[in-house]
Formats: sequence, C-alpha cells, structure tokens
Amino acid sequence: MSMTIGASVYLNLPISDVAAARAFWTAAGVRISEPYSNESAVALSFSDHVMVMLLRRDFYSEFLTGRAVADTKTTSSCLICLDAGSKEDVDAFVDAAVAAGGSEVPPPDPNPAQAAIDEGLMYGRTFFDPDGHSWEILWMSGQMPEG
Repeated sequence: MSMTIGASVYLNLPISDVAAARAFWTAAGVRISEPYSNESAVALSFSDHVMVMLLRRDFYSEFLTGRAVADTKTTSSCLICLDAGSKEDVDAFVDAAVAAGGSEVPPPDPNPAQAAIDEGLMYGRTFFDPDGHSWEILWMSGQMPEG
C-alpha cells in the first residue's frame, strides 16, 4: 500500500489578538487568505502548499481534548522552519518581520548547525512573532554533505 502524506502543511497556532496578528503578518509581507479568516482566526498563505491558521486562544482550545494551550511567550511548543529561495530572501523576510514588531533571536552558542553554515550549505535567521512563536527562515544549498 502506498500513501502520500504531507503534500501540503496546515499548521494551527494559538494567538492572543487576531487584529494584531493580521497587522504583523501583513506588514511582514505574508498573504492573508480571506476566505479562511474571521474574528477568531487569520489564515496565512505562505505558498500553495503551506497554510498557517492563527487561532484566537479560546477558539484554539476548542480543538483540544483535556490539554492546556501553551503560553508561547514563555514555553516553546515547536520550532517552525520555512525555506527561502536565497540568502537574500532570508534576510529580506526576517528584516521585514523584525520591522513589523517581531524580535530576532540570536543563534545558540554553540550552534548545532555551525558546521553546515561554515561549509556554505545553509543560512538562516530566527525571530519570534508577537505571540512568541519561533520562526526560522532557512536557505539550503541543495548540496548534501559527504558522510
């Protein structure tokens, strides 16, 4: 039996303020998918295959069964990584997100990806959105390291 899993990604994240999230992501240059957005949610369309639903915390909690909604300003629930077409695209997007009110996150020390960075195989930058979600924007060369 053959299955296709993951051809598209629909990520759901809790947020505190729909209007503020809409303003931030619009200023960062992300397209809002209006048919899927309302007073409880804003739909971000990163590509034809990557959609992120930002759900007001009370609405998000309706989809949970007996679990609390993480406070993403103090707790990490996931690391979101999106690819970019070039190093310049990484910089342009993260710069726009920071200018819109996000905060850039310095790389960890030591950086577990430093060898690949030093070899020119990847380049990335990370920022927190106003709700505390961690976004890494990453360019990869497409070359596989030996070994």
